Amino acid sequence: MATTRGPTPGRAWGQTPASGLGLLQGKLPGFLLAASTLLAACAVPPGTTGTPGTTGAPPTSPAVVWPQGTAVPGILPGAVVAGTPGHPMPAVVAPAPAANPAAPVRAAVVAAPAPPSPFIYQRPELPEASTGLNAKPGWTTHRFAVAAANPLATDAGYQVLRAGGSAVDAAIAVQMVLGLVEPQSSGIGGGAFLMHFDGRRIQAFDGRETAPAAADERLFLGADGKPLPFYEAVVGGRAVGVPGVLRMLEMAHRQHGRLPWAQLIQPAITLAEDGFAVSPRLHGLLLADAHLRKDPVAAAYFYQAAPGSTTLQPHPVGHRLRNPALAAVLRRIAQQGADGLHQGEVARALVAKVGLHPSNPGKLSLQDLQGYRAREREPLCHDWRASGRDWRVCGFPPPGSGAIAIAQILGLMQHTPAAHLPLQDGLPTADWLHFYSESARLAFADRAQYLGDPDFVAPPSGRWDSLIDPAYLRDRARLIGDRSMKAAPAGQPGGRPAAWAPMPAQPEYGTSHISIVDGQGHAVAMTTTIEDQFGARQMVGIGGLPGGFLLNNELTDFSFVPADAQGLPVANRVQPGKRPRSSMSPTLVFDKATGQLVASLGSPGGALIIHFTAKTLWGTLAWGLDAQQAVNLPNFGTTGGPALLEDRRFPAPTVEALRARGGEVREQPMTSGLQAITRIPGGWFGGADPRREGVVMGD
Repeated sequence: MATTRGPTPGRAWGQTPASGLGLLQGKLPGFLLAASTLLAACAVPPGTTGTPGTTGAPPTSPAVVWPQGTAVPGILPGAVVAGTPGHPMPAVVAPAPAANPAAPVRAAVVAAPAPPSPFIYQRPELPEASTGLNAKPGWTTHRFAVAAANPLATDAGYQVLRAGGSAVDAAIAVQMVLGLVEPQSSGIGGGAFLMHFDGRRIQAFDGRETAPAAADERLFLGADGKPLPFYEAVVGGRAVGVPGVLRMLEMAHRQHGRLPWAQLIQPAITLAEDGFAVSPRLHGLLLADAHLRKDPVAAAYFYQAAPGSTTLQPHPVGHRLRNPALAAVLRRIAQQGADGLHQGEVARALVAKVGLHPSNPGKLSLQDLQGYRAREREPLCHDWRASGRDWRVCGFPPPGSGAIAIAQILGLMQHTPAAHLPLQDGLPTADWLHFYSESARLAFADRAQYLGDPDFVAPPSGRWDSLIDPAYLRDRARLIGDRSMKAAPAGQPGGRPAAWAPMPAQPEYGTSHISIVDGQGHAVAMTTTIEDQFGARQMVGIGGLPGGFLLNNELTDFSFVPADAQGLPVANRVQPGKRPRSSMSPTLVFDKATGQLVASLGSPGGALIIHFTAKTLWGTLAWGLDAQQAVNLPNFGTTGGPALLEDRRFPAPTVEALRARGGEVREQPMTSGLQAITRIPGGWFGGADPRREGVVMGD
C-alpha cells in the first residue's frame, strides 16, 4: 500500500508526528495500511515531496490523536499506537511515476495495460472507522485511488485496482459492498448515475429507476385529491421504482471491464456470509428511524429485543451482522448478471414485497423488472474559468438536474463580486455567501420549471444547454443585487415562455458517492441511491434466510402534484416508464487546454448535493484548496427558500451580516458525504467527508 502521509515541520519523513498516529504494531495485511482515517497521521499537501530523512510542509488538515501505547477503537483487537515522537518509524513512500503529460490527455495514445493479476478477495480484519473520528487527513497516492463512504467498500475497490481491474471494475465491487455495509443509502434495490472517462471519451451511464407501467400522475394524491404526507408515500410499496443500478453497471462493465463480473461480486458475498461490524453511523440511523422496524424482515435483521423487554433495539456498535439472504442473491447476480435480480425467484420476491404491502402497496410488476433498460447519455459539459485557468466541468444530463444547476451557479457567480472574493479566516464571507445564495435561487427556479426525464420532457429552446448559455446567464445575473430577492423567478431561455408549471418544493434525501481513478488514468464518478434513508423501509428476503436487500422509494422524487391550478403540467410529474428528476451530481473535471483529467467528485445529500458539489469545485479550483480542505469547508446553500448554513460552522457576525441583506437565514445540520480525488504532481490527492465514515485508498 503506498498511500502516504505528509511530513511535519522539524520531523523526518517516517517519524511519528506529535499530532498524529504512528504505524500500528501487530499483524496487519498490507492492503489495509491506509484503509481508514485511523491509519494516517496527516495529509501530503499538493506538490509536497519528501524522502526519508528530509523535512517538509505541515499537514493540510488535523489528525486524530491517541496517547501512544493505548488501544485504538475501530482497529484490530490488541493494536496500539506505536512509536515515540522523535524516533524513526518506517515510511511507506512509493516512487512517483515518470512524468507522462500525454497519458491522460484527450485523444492521447495510452499504452496497453498489463494483464490483470488473478483477483482473490481477502477479507479485512478491521471494522469500520468510528463516526466520532471527524478529522480526516487527506490521502496522497501515485498510481490509482478509490474513495467511498465506508472503509470496507473502499478496500474492496482498492483490492480490485491492485489486481489490475479497471475503474468500472472497482466501482462494481464498491457498490456491492456499500449495499451491505451502508444499506441506508444505496444497494441493488436502487439506481445510480455513473460518469466515466477512458482517456479519450467521457460517457454518462444512466441507471435511474423508472416508474412502473401501471403508475400514473395521481400516484401520490389522496382520495381528497391532495398530496399525501411525505412518509405516507414513502413507507411501503407505493414509491418503489424499477431498480436500475445492476443493469447500468452491467452495461458499463461490458464496455470497460477487465476482471470477470463474478469476481467483482465476491467481496460483498464474503462479507455478507462472514459478517461485518455495525458502525456507529448505521447504529445511530437504525436507532432514530421510526419506520424500518415495521417491516418484519428488516426488523428481524437489524434489531433485537432489549433485555427483559419486547422493545426492539438496533444491534449494538461492533456487532457482527451477517446477511445470508443477500449473499444468496449476490451469488445469483455473480452467475447470471443483472438477470439474477430482474428475473426468476428474486424478481418474484421483489414484486410480491411491493404489491402485497398491507397498507401501501405499489404497482411494480415482473414485466417492469424484465423490461428495464439502462441508458447511455451524452454528458453535459461546460467551461468555467477560475484562478486564471479554464476548466471543463462535466456532469450528468437530465434526468439529472445537478450538472445544469451547478453550471448555472458557477456561471452566474462569474458576473458578481463573488468571483474575486477570497476566504476569510478559512471561511466564506457573508458577501460571498449572499452572491452564492442568490445565484442558487435562480438556478433552482429553472430546475423546478424545466427539468425532467428527457424521454418525456422537451428542453427549453430545444436544447438543455440553453439553460447554461453564457448570454442567458449574463442576463439572469442582472437580477442579483445587494439585497436578497427571497424568491426567484424562472428564466426564459431563448425568450420563449415555459411549457411547464414549476414543481412545488418537497423533500429529497439519501444517496452515496464513489470516485475512482485507476492505474491507466481512467476515472469514475458515480452517485448511487435508494433515496430516503433505508428507502421504502421494505427488505426483500429469499429462501427464508435472514436479511436481504432494501428497496428504493425513488418515485417520491417525482412531483406529488401533477399540474398547477391552471392545469399546466409539471415537467417532473409521474408517468409510466419515466425516470424521476435527480439531484445526483457525479462530476469529472478537465483542464480545458490539455484535456487532462484533474478531478472526480460528488456527494450524497438530496437536493443539497448540488451545493456540496459546487462548494468543492469552488474550493479546489477557485480558492486553491486541496481536496480534503475543500470537503471540510462548512456547507451552505438554498433550494429556493431560506439561505441554509451548516449548524455551528459560521461565526455569528457572518450569520447576522447575511440576515441584514433581507433574507431568511436558517442554520441546520447539513450532512454531506463528499468524496473527491484531484490530480497533484506525481499522482492523486483524495479527500473524504469528515461528516461520515468514508476513506480513500490507493497505490
